[in-house]
Amino acid sequence: MAVIPPPSKALWAAELPRALWMGATWWRHRDMLAAAPRGDGRTVMVLPGLVNTDGATLFLRRYLTAKGYRVHGWGLGRNLGVRSVGPQAEHLIARIEALADSGPVTLIGISLGGIIARMVAHARPDLVAGVITIASPYAGPARATNVWRAFERLTGERVDDPAVIARSAAIAGPLPCPAAAIWSRSDGLVSGIICRDDSVPAIEVRSSHLWVQHRPQVLAAVATILAGWPPVSGQ
Repeated sequence: MAVIPPPSKALWAAELPRALWMGATWWRHRDMLAAAPRGDGRTVMVLPGLVNTDGATLFLRRYLTAKGYRVHGWGLGRNLGVRSVGPQAEHLIARIEALADSGPVTLIGISLGGIIARMVAHARPDLVAGVITIASPYAGPARATNVWRAFERLTGERVDDPAVIARSAAIAGPLPCPAAAIWSRSDGLVSGIICRDDSVPAIEVRSSHLWVQHRPQVLAAVATILAGWPPVSGQ
């Protein structure tokens, strides 16, 4: 199997300047964001990336709320992997169960949040109506990223642990629900090609990894994906 390298040092170094430029030019895309389709009122949970909290997804959640969805943060503080969600994601599953009285919940995850969303969808397909991953490196080796060492320090897990490798392989398997992946080949933290696979529709954007969930093209893509999925039973 060919070795997948992490993003180049040049892309890594450009992460912050590109993210800042996106913020400075965001206003140019207001018409595109307004034109994105409205939703069907389904319940949505947004999962933050590594070391981030619900504060990092506030903009995306507000946008989806304005489009007509019932949107929630994950409510588990900083995303430190299993330290936050539990070894079998039991803490997160309990949160989702509390929201699923009227039907399954649609999960949107940024980076590590998307990997966890796929983990939950495999474990409890009865609770999950669909999964959208954003810059989530679920489809390849952890060392195809520039953040695997930070992942190990923050989560307490080792990427070469056989149990972690086996879990990752299971997470990458075809999901039992609608799914889509948003990815960028210019991502400076994770290799874009491991943020998608042939089993799900994939939308490519030009983006840094930092603040990818704020990028107008990503917001519009999420709204378009959700509007194209069938209604959720009970909602």
